[in-house]
Amino acid sequence: MPASLKLSQREAAFNNEVVARFELYNSLFQTLPFYQVKDTGILLPFFSSHCEKGAANQLAPTEIIESFFQKHVPDIDHQEQINRMFRFIQYIERQVVLFDAIEDSSFSKIGRPADAGTLQSLLQQSAGNDQSRKEIAAKLKEFSLRLVLTAHPTQFYPGTVLGIMTDLIEALKHNDVNSIDELLQQLGKTPFFNKTSPTPVDEAVSLVWFLENIFYHAYAGIQSTLEDEFDIDITDSHQLLELGFWPGGDRDGNPNVTPDSTKTVANTLRQILFRCYYRDYRVLKRRITFRGFGKTLKNLEKLLYQNAFNPPKDPTDVQGEILDLLQTIREILINDHDSLFIDIVEGLIRKVRLFGCYFATLDIRQDSRVLRNVFKYAAQNASGTGISADYQEFDEDKKLQEIKFNEVDFSCPEDEDPLVCDTLTTIRLMKKLQQSNGEKACQRFIISNCQQASDILQLMNLFLWSGWEKDSLTVDFVPLFETVNDLKHAAGVMEKLYTHPFYKAHLKKRGNFQTIMLGFSDSTKDGGYLMANWSIYKGKVELTAMARKHGIDLAFFDGRGGPPARGGGKTHRFYSSMGEEIANDHIQLTIQGQTVSSLYGSVETARFNMEQLIHAGIVSALHPNRHDLLDDKHKKLIGDMAEASHKLFLALREHPSFLEYLEKYSPLKLLSMVNISSRPTKRNADTPLKLEDLRAISFVTSWSQLKQSIPGFYGVGTSLKKMKDTGHWKDVQELYKGSGFFKTMLDNCMMSMSKSDFRITAHLQQDEKFGEFWTMLKNEYELTKAMLLELTGGEKLMQEYPVEGRSIAIREKIVLPLVIIQHYALQLLNKNTNPEMTEIYNKLVVRTVYGIVNAGRNLA
Repeated sequence: MPASLKLSQREAAFNNEVVARFELYNSLFQTLPFYQVKDTGILLPFFSSHCEKGAANQLAPTEIIESFFQKHVPDIDHQEQINRMFRFIQYIERQVVLFDAIEDSSFSKIGRPADAGTLQSLLQQSAGNDQSRKEIAAKLKEFSLRLVLTAHPTQFYPGTVLGIMTDLIEALKHNDVNSIDELLQQLGKTPFFNKTSPTPVDEAVSLVWFLENIFYHAYAGIQSTLEDEFDIDITDSHQLLELGFWPGGDRDGNPNVTPDSTKTVANTLRQILFRCYYRDYRVLKRRITFRGFGKTLKNLEKLLYQNAFNPPKDPTDVQGEILDLLQTIREILINDHDSLFIDIVEGLIRKVRLFGCYFATLDIRQDSRVLRNVFKYAAQNASGTGISADYQEFDEDKKLQEIKFNEVDFSCPEDEDPLVCDTLTTIRLMKKLQQSNGEKACQRFIISNCQQASDILQLMNLFLWSGWEKDSLTVDFVPLFETVNDLKHAAGVMEKLYTHPFYKAHLKKRGNFQTIMLGFSDSTKDGGYLMANWSIYKGKVELTAMARKHGIDLAFFDGRGGPPARGGGKTHRFYSSMGEEIANDHIQLTIQGQTVSSLYGSVETARFNMEQLIHAGIVSALHPNRHDLLDDKHKKLIGDMAEASHKLFLALREHPSFLEYLEKYSPLKLLSMVNISSRPTKRNADTPLKLEDLRAISFVTSWSQLKQSIPGFYGVGTSLKKMKDTGHWKDVQELYKGSGFFKTMLDNCMMSMSKSDFRITAHLQQDEKFGEFWTMLKNEYELTKAMLLELTGGEKLMQEYPVEGRSIAIREKIVLPLVIIQHYALQLLNKNTNPEMTEIYNKLVVRTVYGIVNAGRNLA
């Protein structure tokens, strides 16, 4: 069947299953009264239409809002206008949920994108071909996938709303109108946001909902398929599917994470997991009602129940005990009962092997600058460390020679600096968590802003000074290289580690397995979209070569956010485009924010997206695209483009209007009021705003709220035009057609641009102060759009992905009134002098942020 026909069928299915049903249920939805304001739902379509016309005419938000009320509700005062806008926001937020639910409920009917690969495709590929099947099975035994749920604060839906969404998706699958009506009413009365900021533990509990309701089932389902079709068992030395978790462990820049919250989160993960086990046991118990099991069933029930509902004060790792009991039950079923209901027992065995007593590995993360200060403190205050008093004055090479790796039992005084105490106490806590929940419960320490080999070795010393022993240091030390400059030097840093006697011996004990984390977000903020992507690509090539030189099994852990500007976009295509120069046996990536609910919000979508990643890793290893082994000519071409883009992006960052524009016309300063996060929007919260202190997530979110997506495209157009002007256009076209890496990078750029709408801020082109700056941004957008369309031969952005493009367009249309309201409130704030109204306008801005980000699904 031709690809064009497949696309047209997908589009037709999308129109029938999503667009038509949204219009139907949205009309039902708009009859629901919220807060006894009966005409809000009736008035909203007129407001949406008015906003669309106003944006098309490039009117200022104040003109759009004021003319609407003058035309449709002329007899209400300003305060009541504000009240109506809050009501509009409530409706639109819930329209976004409704659209999400309808789209997710139609997932299986819309069909798969043309480039979607799943386990089913692997099975089809190996059907009737024993050699192919053996090759896939062998690769799967070397491959691993680790998804890490992070604490980044863009998951706006609370657990109550997620529960409603889950039920709504099921009701929509069957077009159960009565249930849909009731759930929409429930949705209308359920709060969408917190009145106070959550704690790190609250953040963890919010994400644990996905572990309990989605990943517990999706991981087990995929593992079952792998075992049945490819004989892929879970062993002590290899586990293909792994889960990671950051809330409660990620203290980099979050002053509210403490050892107590880390311990509480670890205990919560364990308890929720045992409740999952106990629910499965109840199913097992209802089926196994025959004689011959003695006390085995009772002992299993007692063990699971106690840990699920009355957890011990000092828990122990009981995974082996649970498995022994389950294996006994399995053997009795085989020997005495014709293997009746054995699948239920084997299903629970599989889950216990997958998740142990920990559910997900709790990663610890801290900034290298903090760790250096802790090392300095401990070296000066602990006896027997062997560290010279002049150590801090040594150069890097001498530091590496001077570190003695002595074992010293040093405890931090309680009245010492909080960051020092937190680090040293957490290091001790990691050992306790391993003893109570299993080694995998807490076995990774990630060093943010890692710049030199001593950052790793000094941290290892801190472990040896805190009760750990050299021969039983069951911890993986993970450097995180973030900036463009750090990525340039990363391979050299790793060679110093690989050749250092102590680290080399440690790696040998850890199976010569090294994880290296690469940060997309900060490199984009640092160098712009093209330079960030190219720096990471080059860094991966160099780090892979270095690891292979020293016989190291390398895993890249990608810190990917939701939007392309932070490493998001079509993730599976990113991994399938890795050439042979890049280690790709292990895929590890962060999932965060609204990306969690959009890609992993149901078992069905979670399985699909995970299977795509597995497929990408296997196919890129077995059938690498030779074009993705970039030759010197194409590397130079991309390098020149990255340099041109980088130069333009740096000029933008240094523009005198840059930060002021972002503060004045985006909700940047107000993001700290959005009560979804336990951490500040910038580091060094008490100092004036500087770009280097601004968190990448706040940086990208602010531009996306402005509907300008600058971090996702700025400089791309200029770099493409430079290639055309210098006679390299045919080479660029060849590269786009042949290189999966380059194509994915530009396709994701187009996705970013599809969520931009310069009409919203078009009134600024006449602004005396910011007119020139706005025009500069708009010109680069138009240039990038024109160059990308010429390169792809398309008439519109994302033409190759019409269903995804249509989905984005509908979502953008739904939230356009929210964007107009936000910019209206910002305009009023910029000229307001009344403190009481300032507070109201601030709330109006903040309330619009939720819906805009949720609708974008990968905007923050």
